[in-house]
Amino acid sequence: MMTLYLLRLLFDFGLVVLIWAVQLIIYPSFQYYGAAQLLQWHQKYTAAISFIVIPLMFGQLITAALQLISDRNLFTIGSLILIALVWLSTFTQFVPIHGAISSGNDSPELLKQLVSKNWIRTVLWTAIFLWTFLRTR
Repeated sequence: MMTLYLLRLLFDFGLVVLIWAVQLIIYPSFQYYGAAQLLQWHQKYTAAISFIVIPLMFGQLITAALQLISDRNLFTIGSLILIALVWLSTFTQFVPIHGAISSGNDSPELLKQLVSKNWIRTVLWTAIFLWTFLRTR
């Protein structure tokens, strides 16, 4: 039987692997596309990545909330705070940036912002994974 902590660890692991791939490979590759190609690729990319990101993010949020309900402590409260920061960053920074790219803005400055600002989510999701991993040991 899979425990709630193991399920949470799987969601956290999926997100940490995904965010490092996005940070080191996917986002930096955007600068190598011409305007028309980036617009075409970005539409395909955002649609495809959503099938991976959305279930992982909601799975992480739901399992963390269930952990908080069953056991309110520093780990569960801290986890939800970190997860909330990732969601806040995603919707206040990255949704608008991706919206701008989808609207045809492929300026080098915007593409650099995408990579540099994404370090926030990379660090947060790495911290969340490590905290969960160390907690389950």
